[in-house]
Amino acid sequence: MSKILQISEIGSPILRDRSTAIANLADPQLDELIDNLMATAHSANGVGIAAPQVASSIRLFIVASRPSPRYPHAPTMEPTAMINPEIVARSGELVAGWEGCLSVPGQRGLVLRDRAIEVKYFTKHGELVRQELTDFVARIFQHELDHLDGILFPDRVSNPTELITEAEYMKIAFDR
Repeated sequence: MSKILQISEIGSPILRDRSTAIANLADPQLDELIDNLMATAHSANGVGIAAPQVASSIRLFIVASRPSPRYPHAPTMEPTAMINPEIVARSGELVAGWEGCLSVPGQRGLVLRDRAIEVKYFTKHGELVRQELTDFVARIFQHELDHLDGILFPDRVSNPTELITEAEYMKIAFDR
């Protein structure tokens, strides 16, 4: 049975470390961590979560886009574990989008990201996947990949006025 894990928050040193590559894809503890990450992201209404956010400094994250109170217009996709992920090509077309983070509660920031990226990663079954991601799912991948390199979204906000509270974001985005 999956467990909901405690999410590390900004200020925790593990969030600033570069994660290490996973050498043994057949490790049964990896399967357990993947299941727990998926359950934790779902419970927290996250659309993604990286292993460092639950105090595990390895190159693993989950991309799990779906509509939620935090992202009501998110596209729906099957939650996907991405092991040793990399970006192999970028579109060069940068788009600004509001990002939040389970490790930076109560804040949103306007961040420039590539609209489309080509990525590769291993599945939990050891299969190498190479695919193009666009728009919101590409944003999630780039955000989560930053976690593996010790970067948080506020580091990517270029203008301090574009870092706001969650409440202000809800007013702007949804006229609440």
